[in-house]
Amino acid sequence: MKIEALTVALRPRTAWEAFELGAALVRRHAGAIWRPWLWASLPALLLCNALAWAADALWAAGLAMWWLKPAFDRIPLYVLSRAVFGEVPDARATLRAQLRWGLRWLPAYLTWRRLGPLRALYLPVDLLEGAAGADARARRRALGTPVYGVAGLLTLVCVHFEIALYLGLSVLALLFVPNEYLPQVAQRAWALLAESPDGLVLGFNLATWAATSLVEPFYVGAGFGLYLNRRTEIEAWDIELSLRRLRARLSTAAAALALVAAGALAVAPRAAAQERAPAPAPRAAPAADAGADARHTPLATVFGGRLADDRSLREAVRRAYADPSVSPKRTVHVWKKKHPDAPKAHKPASAPLRALGALVAAVGEYGLWLLFAALVLALLLTAKRWLPWLRDGVARERREPGEIRHQALDAAAPLPDDVAGAARRLWREGREREALALAYRASVAAMARRAQWVPVPGATEAECLRAARRLPQAEDRDLFARAVRVWQYAAYAQRLPGAEEFEALLAALARRFWQAPAADAAERPA
Repeated sequence: MKIEALTVALRPRTAWEAFELGAALVRRHAGAIWRPWLWASLPALLLCNALAWAADALWAAGLAMWWLKPAFDRIPLYVLSRAVFGEVPDARATLRAQLRWGLRWLPAYLTWRRLGPLRALYLPVDLLEGAAGADARARRRALGTPVYGVAGLLTLVCVHFEIALYLGLSVLALLFVPNEYLPQVAQRAWALLAESPDGLVLGFNLATWAATSLVEPFYVGAGFGLYLNRRTEIEAWDIELSLRRLRARLSTAAAALALVAAGALAVAPRAAAQERAPAPAPRAAPAADAGADARHTPLATVFGGRLADDRSLREAVRRAYADPSVSPKRTVHVWKKKHPDAPKAHKPASAPLRALGALVAAVGEYGLWLLFAALVLALLLTAKRWLPWLRDGVARERREPGEIRHQALDAAAPLPDDVAGAARRLWREGREREALALAYRASVAAMARRAQWVPVPGATEAECLRAARRLPQAEDRDLFARAVRVWQYAAYAQRLPGAEEFEALLAALARRFWQAPAADAAERPA
């Protein structure tokens, strides 16, 4: 690996700084990452939805795309691993590399390692280093053990981001609903959730894919930044890179220094060597004494007073060791007893107690296994009861669909002269929906006359409410909205008003809209 070609500054970082480094790399090379991501994930999304629709299990498409995330994680990892060395691959090269790059590790990451919390850190270890067997396990253990908790927290944070984006995209349509229609829209949305039509499930699958496509490259990038930081800490990449740069600078000046030294030796007078007569050789000493003198000889005697001043080097080393990132320190306050208890001598348990403890441990261990087996057996025997509940989402009894009653609402039929009396008569006969429909038709007709509005055939309740805003008095507008709301509850939610509420509504409508005399108490429903 040519670490001198790295385009990032190598230095020991904290884990969170490493995450920021990976996220910055993803933002810098966003085009090179998301273009092949879309080219690879969109066909897979269409294929999964088509197969799931053919199998009448459209919900399985979203689950399949979520489970296949490690296969798509190779795309941002491939781009980032080349981009940090200054070689950013294009979309075609990235997609072509996915046909063979990292396929050896793909079955493991799609099975037993799929739910591992350190997937973002282990992917670079396995796919970039190419180790296998015991070597790969040792590398994962060396790189992942010190940062296991932080890497797991990264996975948890990214999962929460995906859930937040998924929910935000799912309820985005509610931003375009006026406030006065939110209750009706919420009821209809809840009914759609219970029915789970294919269009709604397909929309949820698209929202899941969009949330994953936005968050997953940042998750892989953060894991790659943590991988670079761990290798920098273990292998001292920053120091090695500094030494290589120093060697490069010195090698450029080595030739010039050699020429200067050769010239100085050539012009030196030869007499200088002759004037200095060699000192008489001392008497040979034993080898042991010579070794002892060499160990205790001062440096000034050895180098002749030409020692270099290394105070600046010692000061630099002292400052380096004082850096909090190299020698982190923390203060911990704990409570201690003023008068600690004397340590008690350990007395080994007697043989009967040891036997009793072993018996209790065996009963507890095998008893738990027996309890687990009984629980599994009970679940299998009662699967017919709880399996439909899991499939449907709510525990409800299977019932045959009842007879569908069709009732035509003749909007062109003439209204009776006494609308309130006719509505009360229908209510007493048990035809509550027809009574409410008659009251609603009469209210719409009266409102249209006052507001000078011509209703179109098939006009909805929302159109009638918008037309009712032309009424000059606020009491009339509120009363009409109340009548429409009661009719909608009865027509769509099967919620009929009480007898007193119905009578109060009829009286108010007769007084404000129909101008009909109130019926006597004998005609009022019980």
